[in-house]
Amino acid sequence: MPTTEISPVRCGRREIGAYVTGPQGARFVPALDVTALAAATAVAVAGVAIAVAARRRPAIGSVTMGPGGWVSLKRAAQPPLREKRPWWAHLLRAHRLVAS
Repeated sequence: MPTTEISPVRCGRREIGAYVTGPQGARFVPALDVTALAAATAVAVAGVAIAVAARRRPAIGSVTMGPGGWVSLKRAAQPPLREKRPWWAHLLRAHRLVAS
C-alpha cells in the first residue's frame, strides 16, 4: 500500500504550508493565513461603509406630473441667481418673486 507523508514547513513560529509526498511525487500545499484574511475582510468592509456614507443624496426628491401637464419637484432647492440684479432693483429694494 502506497504511503503519503506530510512535512510541515514553518517560518519562525508560523506554519506557512506543508510538503505532501506520495507515489505521484512531492508538492507544496500553502497554509491559509486566517489573520491576513480577516484583516483584508475588515478593510474591505470599512471601505464599503465609507463609500455608502459618502454617497450624495439626489438634488431633488421626486418629480411628478400633474393633470394639466405641470411638473412638481419635491424637496428641490432654489437655484442661485446667475446674474446680478439690475440697478433699479437695488434702488427700489426689490426682491425676486418666489412662488411657494
